Amino acid sequence: MRPVEPSPSRWQLEEPPDDHPDDLWAIGADLEPGTLLAAYRLGCFPMPVGARIGWFSPVRRAIVPLEPFTPSRSLRRARRRYEIRVDTSFAAVVTGCARPGDPASWIDPAIEAAYARLHELGWAHSVEAWDVDGLAGGLYGVASGGLFAAESMFHTRTDASKAAFVALAECLRAAGDPGTRVLDVQWRTPHLVSLGAVEITRAAYRRRLQRALTLPDAFR
Repeated sequence: MRPVEPSPSRWQLEEPPDDHPDDLWAIGADLEPGTLLAAYRLGCFPMPVGARIGWFSPVRRAIVPLEPFTPSRSLRRARRRYEIRVDTSFAAVVTGCARPGDPASWIDPAIEAAYARLHELGWAHSVEAWDVDGLAGGLYGVASGGLFAAESMFHTRTDASKAAFVALAECLRAAGDPGTRVLDVQWRTPHLVSLGAVEITRAAYRRRLQRALTLPDAFR
């Protein structure tokens, strides 16, 4: 599906300067498709801050380099254990990531609805791990050019989210220019380090992002 460019945001969005000391850059605006895409193209992503929308641009940004990307033996085993599908159950993946009933979850109904709209327009995608019992796990995120901004992942069976992540990296590499594409995972965590994540500065991320946005979308 060729993505449909949404109407421009009615908000004036600005990218944070390299020396901005905090991960949180701004609060407010909306979650319309045009606003979301403009923010990602500036290196920002949304999360709720109380009852409002916060726009984050981490001082230290986590990415997973695609060149080289060499999954460990355990990740390769996880990849083989599941059937991988793309965009067949987007809403179910987002709901799984939201962990309904968990008060610590940041994915609220407004976030779910916003990414559903982006998915309908062809910008948000899910990578899913399936087995004989159904959807076992997956991840979702936003693609714009050579950027894939991974938002969240979940699993209900062992290593299902890892399998989806490895499949995502394979998809992005297969699209070409793996050294220029950006697989953004926001913040460094021990789990993401096990998947190959490294930290770079905001300035370095911005330089990589600008190059990545010139590339074709891997999901077209």
